[in-house]
Amino acid sequence: MSDKDQTVQHFLDLIKKSRRGKFKIYIGMSAGVGKSYRMLQEARSLLKNGIDVKIGFIETHNRKETHELLEGLPVIPRRKLFYKGRELEEMDVQAVINLRPEVVIVDELAHTNIEGSKNEKRWQDVMEILDAGINVISAVNIQHIESLNDEIKQITGIEVQERIPDRILAQADEVVNIDLTADELITRLKEGKIYKADRIDAALKNFFKSEHILQLRELALKEVASQVERKVESEVIKPNSLKHERFLACISSNEKTAKNVIRKTARLANYFNSKWYLLYVQTPKENPDKIALDKQRHLINHFKLATELGGEIIKVENTSVAKAIIEQAKERQVTTICIGKPHMSLLKIILAANVFNQLLENLAATDIDLIILS
Repeated sequence: MSDKDQTVQHFLDLIKKSRRGKFKIYIGMSAGVGKSYRMLQEARSLLKNGIDVKIGFIETHNRKETHELLEGLPVIPRRKLFYKGRELEEMDVQAVINLRPEVVIVDELAHTNIEGSKNEKRWQDVMEILDAGINVISAVNIQHIESLNDEIKQITGIEVQERIPDRILAQADEVVNIDLTADELITRLKEGKIYKADRIDAALKNFFKSEHILQLRELALKEVASQVERKVESEVIKPNSLKHERFLACISSNEKTAKNVIRKTARLANYFNSKWYLLYVQTPKENPDKIALDKQRHLINHFKLATELGGEIIKVENTSVAKAIIEQAKERQVTTICIGKPHMSLLKIILAANVFNQLLENLAATDIDLIILS
């Protein structure tokens, strides 16, 4: 793309951004902290001040205080669908766009839509509404953020299936943390304000353990702080600002190591508000006709995950992994290379040491940092 074309594209992007709706996200450490309650409070306040606000989708979970706040607010009827012999409801995205309220409340951003819906995920519905110029207030729990999936599993022992790409959070104009202490949240649970009585004991023994809540709370606080810092970096002009970081995540066909490297590099890039790349070096022994089909499927899934997390995919063929990494790092002006800690037998580690030593020797003559991710 020429300089002239880039200038035109930049101006078009500015026009689109100005026409796009504003996006506010409430984030919490878990269910029951009060995200839906706060959104309804805000909706009532906006309505009182003459703003055309409507409820696109809210889930009160039959919580008395939350349900009472919903009374009197204009609700857009949900779309009814039949799935596996049952009548189910989803947000009516087209109705929201047709009614064009100034602000629409859309709960449970990570929700997976019923099969047959226009979009697979609710966050995709929200992107469509924002593109139509409608402002959106939404909510999500920290465990639903894609790049934190591994950390959440380590903390809670649960792999959360419904997730949103980090880039969706990064597009928010405002991110607000709804915070409670662990004791306050557990008290709410015991009082029946989060789940029905038959689910309380199980919740206390699993997700709602005090040590789990504390770690999730820390993640939520860090995430919001990171989003604020990103906003400052992008919107506040600072004199003598430092060079921009650029990260290069390097993966092999090893499934577990690759997924970890991708998510952790995406977190780093998000923290620094930086560009990042995913590099896969295909050596002769990893030609498609020489590696197993399951490994090929894993690679495709890794490329998809990296794209969802905002990374740019680089796939090169080379007999030397170290040489390919250095070449790409220099070409892309990378400041930090991220690799995974090898999960191999002693023999394979000894054989791989040559690659690692070559990488270190080449990096010694550059300003590029190397991070080994655990």
